[in-house]
Amino acid sequence: MTAENSKRFIAILNKKIEVGRLMNALGHMTAGLSGGFGIQDQMGFIPYIDGDEGLHPNISNFAFIILKADNSNQIRKVRTEALSRGVKFTDFTHTMIVGTSKEQIERTKNTKELDLEYFGICMFGDSEVLKEFTSKFSLFN
Repeated sequence: MTAENSKRFIAILNKKIEVGRLMNALGHMTAGLSGGFGIQDQMGFIPYIDGDEGLHPNISNFAFIILKADNSNQIRKVRTEALSRGVKFTDFTHTMIVGTSKEQIERTKNTKELDLEYFGICMFGDSEVLKEFTSKFSLFN
């Protein structure tokens, strides 16, 4: 098993967005990150068994840290950095919240990147690499 502090999940959420919408965005991003890259074997998922032999499956042994951004532009900069470093990530924007998936895809396609309002970004990777460009953010509270 890989050392627990060698890798981590980090989500950075836009504090200007209503908490219910942020939790929805976090769920979508986490699901996409966990299932969308074919690297589940690297994400440290392990089963927990309780005292009654009940299974609590697929909990990662790596930290999952949730940080807050002051605004969408801070998340945009993190996204750019993740892209340049090859860090696996998912993000969520204002174009993804209303209507069907088909409508959301079309709305996103018709919106320039600079006009997107980022609700959040979720990343997985080497702890030291992620710390290099996320350490200025504080914990989400």
